[in-house]
Amino acid sequence: MVVKSDEAQGRSFLGVDFVLLSHGPESMVTKMLYKKGDAVPSHKHPNEQSGYVISGRYTIVIGNVAHRIGPGDSYSIPRDIEHRIEIIEPGEVLDFFSPPRKDYL
Repeated sequence: MVVKSDEAQGRSFLGVDFVLLSHGPESMVTKMLYKKGDAVPSHKHPNEQSGYVISGRYTIVIGNVAHRIGPGDSYSIPRDIEHRIEIIEPGEVLDFFSPPRKDYL
C-alpha cells in the first residue's frame, strides 16, 4: 500500500490530533501532532508500539519508568504495558503499531 501525503487521513483520539499514514493487516504507521495542552493519560492496549521523535520534547512513562525524549530518540512499548506521555514541547512523533489499532481506523 502506498499513501500519498494528500491522501493521509487526519484523526483525533483523546483530544490528540494525528494522521493515519498507512496500515496493513499486521502494522500501522501514524504521525502524532502533539500541541500545547495535549495530555496522553496512562493507558495500555494489545498492540506493540514503537515510536520515533521527529520534533518536540516529551516525558514518556513506560510501566513505572520515566524517560525524557526528544528529536532523534525512539522507543518501544510491549503490548499490554501501562504508559503515558507528557508533552513538554509540542511536536511530531511517528508511531508504529502491530497489529493495527482498530480504534484508530
